[in-house]
Amino acid sequence: MLQFISTLLSKFRREDEEGQTLVEYGLLLALIAIIVIVALIFLGPIVSQIFQNVGTNLQGT
Repeated sequence: MLQFISTLLSKFRREDEEGQTLVEYGLLLALIAIIVIVALIFLGPIVSQIFQNVGTNLQGT
C-alpha cells in the first residue's frame, strides 16, 4: 500500500512540473514579446530617419 501511494505521488509531481514548465515558458515568451514591442516603439523613429537619410542621399547622387 505504501509503495502504491509513493508511486501515485511521484506521478502527480512529474505531471505538475511539466505544467509548471509550460507556464514558465509562456511567461518568458510574453516578457520577450513585450521587450521587443517596447524596443520597436522607441527605436522605430530613429531607424526610420536613418533610412530616409540614406534614401535622400541616394536620390541626390
